[in-house]
Amino acid sequence: MNVNEPLQLLGGLTPATFMRRHWQKKPLVIRQAIPQFQAPVGRQELLDLAAMDDVESRLVVQAQPGTHKPWRFRQGPFARKALPPFKQAGWSLLVQGVDLHDERVHALMNQFRFVPDARLDDLMVSYASDGGGVGPHFDSYDVFLLQAHGRRRWRIGRQKDLSLQPDMPLKILANFEPEEEFVLEPGDMLYLPPRYAHDGVAEGECMTYSIGFRAPAKGELAREVLQRMAEQAVDEVGSALYRDPQQTALEHSGEIPDAMVAFAQKALEEALRDPLALRRALGEYLSEPKANVWFDEGEAAAAPGHVRLDRRTRMLYDQHHIFLNGESFRASGRDAQLMRRLADARELTATEYKRLGADAQDLLADWCAAGWMYVDA
Repeated sequence: MNVNEPLQLLGGLTPATFMRRHWQKKPLVIRQAIPQFQAPVGRQELLDLAAMDDVESRLVVQAQPGTHKPWRFRQGPFARKALPPFKQAGWSLLVQGVDLHDERVHALMNQFRFVPDARLDDLMVSYASDGGGVGPHFDSYDVFLLQAHGRRRWRIGRQKDLSLQPDMPLKILANFEPEEEFVLEPGDMLYLPPRYAHDGVAEGECMTYSIGFRAPAKGELAREVLQRMAEQAVDEVGSALYRDPQQTALEHSGEIPDAMVAFAQKALEEALRDPLALRRALGEYLSEPKANVWFDEGEAAAAPGHVRLDRRTRMLYDQHHIFLNGESFRASGRDAQLMRRLADARELTATEYKRLGADAQDLLADWCAAGWMYVDA
């Protein structure tokens, strides 16, 4: 992607300008980000997805004011009869990861790849009956809110008081103070940085597509990276046993010997000695598919051809590695360049495939057999 080319998607801004001015800084309303936009997944298709066991879905119902429980929340899957009537006001169905199940939605989300793939998370579709919403709240991540069908009124504001209403099934702000208000129609889009409070209410039946981004917490990242580094530690450190021929007899046998502490410290230092260990563990974590993602076995490529990554595949790279669906591979030279091309473009032409070395071609054939990519017919 040419990050210096103006995009209609960003209201005529270049990706470079958008990232500099708005990303994680301030909101942006974009009128007709996608002119004459037609929702690729309609209401019935969304209901079909919400009924599937491997799709994350949620139902939010707002009761009449003054009732004991003004909000009700349920997790899917949902049979159609489990959902309220379409004519009933004030309910929303949210379906997560629709890009994993529909090629058209996946293609839509790919328009936002001016942000690193390591940050791009998924596309959620929200259906709402008249007056439906999820209440004033804030997200901990960046989000683009693309209006797909109908109209939704948004109120947004920089919120200093982040206290929540007590005893609610949803994280609803207790003292929401909106500063701006917009009505979005199909093709309009609103970008919000993290922790920017917002409240969207449907005006009639509507659908909103939310493109969300990953923002792992520091503790979560440390846990995941350390866990993967620990799995590699035996190979890095070896299996030498602790020895203490100079250990003296102790009166206080419960005390841990300093020599054992030193032995453990040396083992840890040796496990971390590989300068690429952190990069390898991080890349494997960031490229790991979500827990509800699975792949059907494919067919190994019989001959070099035009190959394309499956929409569920996550592929990343750094200066030393290629990462695919939680696994890491070393590559160098022309093979590394072509693998990075595959990660960026999510496809290789038959000519590019033929330029790969024999080992790299065998590896791609294995990926095709695993269902991670496929050869175009």
